[in-house]
This record gives sequence, structure tokens and C-alpha cells, in this order.
Amino acid sequence: MEKVEVVVAHQACATLRVGDVFLKIDGDQTRTDVEVEAMAMVPIPTPEVLWRKPPVLALAALPGTALGRLGEPSPASPSAWAAAGAVVRKLHDAPLPPWPGRSVDELASELDAECEWLVTNGVLPTDLVGRNRQIAQAALRPWDPVFIHGDLQVAHVFVDDDEVTGVIDWSEASQGDALFDLAILTLGHEERLGDVLAGYGTDVDRDVIRAWWSLRSLLAIRWLVEHGFDPAAPGCEIDVLRARM
Repeated sequence: MEKVEVVVAHQACATLRVGDVFLKIDGDQTRTDVEVEAMAMVPIPTPEVLWRKPPVLALAALPGTALGRLGEPSPASPSAWAAAGAVVRKLHDAPLPPWPGRSVDELASELDAECEWLVTNGVLPTDLVGRNRQIAQAALRPWDPVFIHGDLQVAHVFVDDDEVTGVIDWSEASQGDALFDLAILTLGHEERLGDVLAGYGTDVDRDVIRAWWSLRSLLAIRWLVEHGFDPAAPGCEIDVLRARM
């Protein structure tokens, strides 16, 4: 009998691994709809959809290993990180998906609410929130939308022998800012940004990427706490915010 491994589980969704099959269980089938449609559209490698029977989506495991983990040094080579950058560029050059992403006004409103919650509840010092909120403003500007992954964490990119074998977890794919994907990929791995941009192959505004590091971290902390994750773990979101001081 194959061993059942719980990859992630919280009140929103769960992912189990049974042998070479991943079973994603999500009560919100809209997210699964987006994931399946996005994987069918993108010009980069993604997991094979084996079957779908709501609320379960079965995906084949990808070869290789994750590019890294938030809070841990990445074992991947500079060439592997550059390969990830090249794959992200290919995604961003693809035709837009038909569904929109969050607008600048929506993000600004969300940022206001999350910063107020962080300070009011004493989760973070006022000066830490204020400094990072100031930095985050640089991300809240008009952008030309591209096809973004929307949650391009380093653990979602798989590599083998310095080649990208696939990208997982597409439920937040949408139209959006290209620099957001680049920021999420390098969140907590800031020393790898140069390698990623070498593969991405175009000039970008690094100040805006740094702004997205702050904005993403500020927006994520409440969700992480409420879903049983620890944003205060070494190298994770709160450390990312402290690095801006």
C-alpha cells in the first residue's frame, strides 16, 4: 500500500501525496477551475491533470525537486535560478488569460486594512509596519498586465539538472504585474534576484520588486497566522520586513 503524505492542510484546502499522485482537495471549485484552465493555457511545463472529481483534483508528480523553500537556503545552482527566470519570462510573454487580477485600488485598500490589523492587534511594531508600508507604495502604480502565476513561491518551481521541469499551484493565476511574480519567486531569497533576472532577460525596476517584497509580506501575515503557519519563522515574512529597516 502506498504511503499517504499530507503535503499541506488548513481550513481552505488540503493536498495529499499518494505515490506519484497529488490529490488537491478544495471547497472552492472556482480556484480549481482557474488552476486547470491556466495549466492548459500556459506555454511552460505544468503537472499532468490525471482526473478531476470535485472537490478533488488529481495531478501527476513532477520530476526533480523544488527550487527552494522559504526560510531555508536554496540548494539550487545559479543556472537553475536563471532557468526559472527564463520560464517566468516565457509565461509573461504568453497571451493574457480571460479573467482579470486585482487592481491597484483593490491592493491599496487591502494594504490599508492589513496594516491597521497588524498595528491594532500588536502583531508587529508600528515603525516596522510604517516603514514597509512606505516602501510598498512603489508597487501601487499602473502596469501593463501580463499572464502571472500569482503565487510563484520558490517551492512551486521544480528543477532537475538546472532545468525547470514544471511549475505547480496555479489557482491564483490571472492578469497582473510581471514584477509581482519575480518578487514572490525571490521572496526570502533576495541574493538570487540577479540570477533570476539574468534568465528573465530584460531590465526591471528592482525598487518595485523590493516594494512587492514588503507589500506581499504585509498582506500575507494575517492569513498565515489564521491558517496555522508561522510568518515569524527564521527567513520568512517578518524577517523579510525587518530586512527593510
